[in-house]
Amino acid sequence: MSRIRLNQEYRNKIANRMRVHLEQEPTQEKKKYDDLKADQIELNENAWNIAEQIVRKHYTPSDVEKAYYLQNKFENVETIAKDSCFHFHYMGEVESRDYDNKPIMEQKQIEEHFDFRLGGDFEHNDSTSYSRDSAYGYALYRDELKAQDNCNPDILIEQEGKEQNPHLTKYTDNNDKYLGNDDNGYGKQWNEKYQLDLIGREYCRDRSIACNQEQFMMLKQWKQAKGQFVMAHHKWIKSVLDQMKEIKIGLKGYKYLDEAIELCTELGLNISDAEIIRTNSTGLVIYNPKNLAERIKGMKNKEVSREDKIKARLLYEQNQAEKSVD
Repeated sequence: MSRIRLNQEYRNKIANRMRVHLEQEPTQEKKKYDDLKADQIELNENAWNIAEQIVRKHYTPSDVEKAYYLQNKFENVETIAKDSCFHFHYMGEVESRDYDNKPIMEQKQIEEHFDFRLGGDFEHNDSTSYSRDSAYGYALYRDELKAQDNCNPDILIEQEGKEQNPHLTKYTDNNDKYLGNDDNGYGKQWNEKYQLDLIGREYCRDRSIACNQEQFMMLKQWKQAKGQFVMAHHKWIKSVLDQMKEIKIGLKGYKYLDEAIELCTELGLNISDAEIIRTNSTGLVIYNPKNLAERIKGMKNKEVSREDKIKARLLYEQNQAEKSVD
């Protein structure tokens, strides 16, 4: 039987199957994403309880009741509204300089913005530009977005470093619409859950509310935890994309169907030529399938334990010592 050649349609089909397969693999990157995702609801609830305590101490239920009474009684009174974002502050010591440029500690109001909406801001220590506020909703509702036509929860990662373009706009608009403010949107349900009655001006910056340092730091940790979850999503999908890049290079160079199937088998995906549309194409073999598979496998599970690092260092020192003796 003659060997079946590849064409572009066939390569695309193989690549699509491999993308699904790689996303389902129980790698370290995926496990970290799954573990952090499982913590998000509790983290948000705990942070919200702290915020509610701070706000209700400042704007008591009695104050809220009186404000609504006045607003309902007089047409020209607009003094209270629901909100999900707050500026909290506490008085703390910060390092400064005196007139002789010597370091001194002085009391200062330390303030930060905390936004409990689904698209609220978050913190992370990674240098990547992947910090768009909507990234948290994309990561948290990834499965729901994947199930929708013309939605892509990984679009910000796939388009990282690229300028705004129609492809990026299409999917971010569709994602935001699905998670948005319609009656069934996750964003509407989320934002309505995390709302409090606030008295004062419209903008949260104009009504910074006092809290203690412990409360402030716990809310800071909540924002950091959100950022860690977003970055776990980023690193997991980035690992998949890096592997897919190598796979596509290999598929582009393979000439025959059996080479592509061998690569898939080596990477743990079992498919047969019966699943592939048989068409003719030409190409050039540039990678041995087993070698390419090993290279791709090396792109995941990159985290090394402390014990393994110590063993590797001891082995290195031993080899260096043996070379010195020689």
